[in-house]
Amino acid sequence: MTDIKLNTGYLPSLIGRIAELHALYYHEHWGFGAFFEAKVASELARFIARYDADRDGVWTVTAGNRIEGSIVMDRPDESGQGAHLRWFIVSPEIQGKGWGGKLIAAAMDFCRSKGYEKVYLWTFEGLYPARRLYERAGFRLVEQHIGQQWGKQVNEQRFEAVLS
Repeated sequence: MTDIKLNTGYLPSLIGRIAELHALYYHEHWGFGAFFEAKVASELARFIARYDADRDGVWTVTAGNRIEGSIVMDRPDESGQGAHLRWFIVSPEIQGKGWGGKLIAAAMDFCRSKGYEKVYLWTFEGLYPARRLYERAGFRLVEQHIGQQWGKQVNEQRFEAVLS
């Protein structure tokens, strides 16, 4: 793969391609189905419809014109939970080449530049390469329980990083 670069902001096909990357990976490795793909696509579409570059962040890795990875930072809400890291994924074609770390670093740098005090994410047990990247970026496991928010029973995990 050549011409790989990190991009900031919305790109055409972003919603469909990020949903596709998630659907393919999580179906192949975890048996997730239509519920999960629809959840990713619908929640991402709602996010993009209200996306504000002053408060939210979107980063993609592209090879040519094709999106091969993504991460989103959803603005902090009034509940005090912090900014929400979402839709982090890299395609098999770029895994192991440092792009996941670059995506997380871009998102965390953005949060620091905005003065966000805390960042959180939800994931589930078993995604160990991603967990290593999260922990390297300062995230710590703060909660876990068996749940089905992705349409299949897994040990859901909440990680937080305190920035202030």
